[in-house]
Amino acid sequence: MAQTDVKAARPLSPHLTVWRPTITYVMSIVHRITGGALYFGMLLLAWWLVAIASGPEAFGTVDRFLGSWFGMLILFGFTWALLHHLLGGIRHLIWDTGAGFSRAGRNGLAWATIIGSVLLTILVWIVGFVAR
Repeated sequence: MAQTDVKAARPLSPHLTVWRPTITYVMSIVHRITGGALYFGMLLLAWWLVAIASGPEAFGTVDRFLGSWFGMLILFGFTWALLHHLLGGIRHLIWDTGAGFSRAGRNGLAWATIIGSVLLTILVWIVGFVAR
C-alpha cells in the first residue's frame, strides 16, 4: 500500500475545526486560563506583602499602583479569576461524586460557574468598598 493510500484511509482526529464549541468546552479552557492568571496574581500579592515588610516608602509605591484605575482593574480581574477558578473546582468536585453528568447537569453547572463568579466578584467588591 502506498503512503498516500494509508493517509487517505485514516479517520480524522477530532480537532478545533471538527468540534463546535460547547459551554463545557469553553469552561475547560477558561478554567486553565484562570489558573494561569492566578499564578501572576500571586506575584502581585507577594509584591504587596514584601512592600509591607519593607517599610512605608515601598508600601506607598505598591499602594499607588494598586489604587490606580489600572491597578483596580487588575485586582478586579484577579478577584474574578480567583472566584471563577474556585467555582470551577467545585464543579469538578461535584463531578467527582458522579453527579451532574447529564447534558442539562453539565450545562447548568457551567452556567452557574459563569454567573456565580461574576455575581460573587461584584459582591466582594461592593462589600470591600462599603467596608472602607
